[in-house]
Amino acid sequence: MNNSLDQTSDSFWQRRHTVVLLCFLSTFICYIDRVNIAVAIIPMAKQFGWSDAEKGLVLSSFFVGYMVTQVLGGWLAQKWGGKAVLGFGVLWWSAFTMLTPLSAMTSFPVLIATRIAMGLGEGVAFPSVYHMFGRWVPARERSRAASFNLAAIPLGTLTAIIVTPFLAIKFGWPSVFYVFGSIGLVWFFFWYFLVTDKPAIDTRMGESERALFRQEAEQGGSDGSKGIPWRELLSKKPVWAIIIAHFCNNWGLYVLLSWLPSYFSSQLGIGLRSVWIYVAPPWVAAFIMGNIVGVLADRLIAKGWTVTRVRRFMQLIGSAGPALALVALASVQDANTAVILLTLAMALSSFSFAGFASNHLDIAPRHAGVIFGISNTAGTLPGIIGVALTGLLVQTTGSYASAFYLTACMYALGLLVWQLYSTGERVI
Repeated sequence: MNNSLDQTSDSFWQRRHTVVLLCFLSTFICYIDRVNIAVAIIPMAKQFGWSDAEKGLVLSSFFVGYMVTQVLGGWLAQKWGGKAVLGFGVLWWSAFTMLTPLSAMTSFPVLIATRIAMGLGEGVAFPSVYHMFGRWVPARERSRAASFNLAAIPLGTLTAIIVTPFLAIKFGWPSVFYVFGSIGLVWFFFWYFLVTDKPAIDTRMGESERALFRQEAEQGGSDGSKGIPWRELLSKKPVWAIIIAHFCNNWGLYVLLSWLPSYFSSQLGIGLRSVWIYVAPPWVAAFIMGNIVGVLADRLIAKGWTVTRVRRFMQLIGSAGPALALVALASVQDANTAVILLTLAMALSSFSFAGFASNHLDIAPRHAGVIFGISNTAGTLPGIIGVALTGLLVQTTGSYASAFYLTACMYALGLLVWQLYSTGERVI
């Protein structure tokens, strides 16, 4: 690898930007690989004769494995480095993505086991990314870095929703998993050669950027090399505010991630060829707004807003907005109106990227990966409970209204706890 291609001094593109970009791409891959089945399950269910409840089990099984490795991923990243853990995780889940068709054709239990195994690999992704950000992202850039990374969620979702129907119709649904799984292998090549675990050992960094990281270290920056104070972490109310907000927000995210294609297909009568047209706008809006709110949050902080005020303001919009939109959606039977409300819901939910989702780096930058692992463990439970429960509710009631009302209540609960107990100050 030619070092001159990545050499920086005082140029616009710095070494930390390479790290953030590749972390963004890992999150993008993470989501195209997990979301593709939300669309591919429509032809899969027809081929294998699955009920809505069985579809719910397939969609939710991933989250069983995903939950198991959250805290482990944060601990491993702190012990062995985020570069190694994230790299291995991408290779692992990419392999099981490509094994999905064979598993489905073997048996239903084997498919469930494969989805769980895939989740084990993806579970280390976010804790490793946040560990890398804790080392590589200066305090003044944390909102935009975290928001940029999280904006890969709607972008990956959108890509999966658009590309999956095309591949499934033209080449058959198994091609979806082969194509998407191979992308992670390409990413790993760049990750391996372009990234170091921490700035101190990066030999291609320009002097101006090196001075920036020295200044961060002098101000109590985030080396992350010390042990993990588990008891102290779990005794802090702001940590629990993040955990509960993460759980409640992810209830909405995972229900929409997993069920939107089926919602438009089964309840509103949209065919597989056209479903992406209706599902795409909410994720486009979330991607655009997700990047805007990160910059906005950092600018508000630079203008004198306290970090606490910014985080609470962003989360107010990020929770109340989608809750109100989902309440309105519960009585809608028109596809165009549904798209408008869902687009509004996802755009406003992106404000949480600069709310609870950036707060790990505020309250404990040295242990941001571990705290994210803890909060995302709680945030994974909705992927198991909420996704499966939605399938049962739809099968029992014949509509999605009750699922939307329940999701709105979850957003409201998370917002209440957040406004009472969150802080933007460093507590650990």
